[in-house]
Amino acid sequence: MNKQISLRGRAASGLRPLLLTGLLAVAGLSQAQQLPAPPAPRNPVIKHKYTADPAALVHKGTVYLYAGHDEAPAPEQRYVMHEWLCFSSTDMVNWKEHPSPLNVKAFGWAKDDAWASQVVERGGKFYWYAAVEHGTVPGKAIGVAVSDSPTGPFKDARGSALITNNMTTDAKISWDDIDPTVFIDDKGQAYLYWGNTICYWAKLKPNMTELDGPINQIKTLPSFTEAPWLHKRNGWYYLSYAYQFPEKIAYAMSRSPEGPWEFKGLLNEVAGNSNTNHQAIIDFKGQSYFIYHNGSIPTDGGSFRRSVCIDYLYYNQDGTMKRVQMTSEGVKPVQ
Repeated sequence: MNKQISLRGRAASGLRPLLLTGLLAVAGLSQAQQLPAPPAPRNPVIKHKYTADPAALVHKGTVYLYAGHDEAPAPEQRYVMHEWLCFSSTDMVNWKEHPSPLNVKAFGWAKDDAWASQVVERGGKFYWYAAVEHGTVPGKAIGVAVSDSPTGPFKDARGSALITNNMTTDAKISWDDIDPTVFIDDKGQAYLYWGNTICYWAKLKPNMTELDGPINQIKTLPSFTEAPWLHKRNGWYYLSYAYQFPEKIAYAMSRSPEGPWEFKGLLNEVAGNSNTNHQAIIDFKGQSYFIYHNGSIPTDGGSFRRSVCIDYLYYNQDGTMKRVQMTSEGVKPVQ
């Protein structure tokens, strides 16, 4: 009897798809129409290489995406990074890869480690601020490279490091001079922000290759870890940064790039399968974007093999930023 009940159950189960198809046919609909396939995932935006620590530059209707290149072979659990990568897009979805515009070897004084960086434009030239391991001064350092094109090639603009670890001695670690971000205000004053465990900032001279004054610290950013990024919108300055560890992104606001900064809270959560979190924020063709990395590419993804993603960023009426919704769908092409 149990066997008969089981057979009847199977028969009934087998009839259900047929009955559903029949009902849909009567209604003039197909199963495909009723159950549309999910949209193709656009995140990560670069899938053929591991990309990390994104920075972005909007220039003449094109977005240039700069990223570190995670090259550690699986299953190694360490950062292996020798060069930076560059991609460009006019719609935020279709990305063109350019030859690597900068390698650690371009800095003759550096040892290795092509860590986080950012490119800014001034006076028709493009300046690349990059964190590397110094060859003779123990610890991380920040160099500056320059090019006449956003896609390079870039060459060392100084012949020496702009920032070395012996210039910042309050943090008793060798990697506090990393993750540079540069912002030029409406008056033409350029600011350099960087740091790990301590957020440093200093003014830059108009030549963009020398400090213009002392190195300062921001002491009002709760749980500052690294990855500062500075941007401006509607009279507000926003300083976002990696928060705690594993890292989320938090942010503060100010009416001046020199502060004081008021902490506003979290912007995104831990980015899946990655202990680190590194953001770039841009406006492009009327929309704001949040660019970050995660470790989502199977099966070798993870904290040492990361991938750049892009999602939308929205603001509240009072100027604060809404929490970013990280998605696998990503963003739609800009018209």
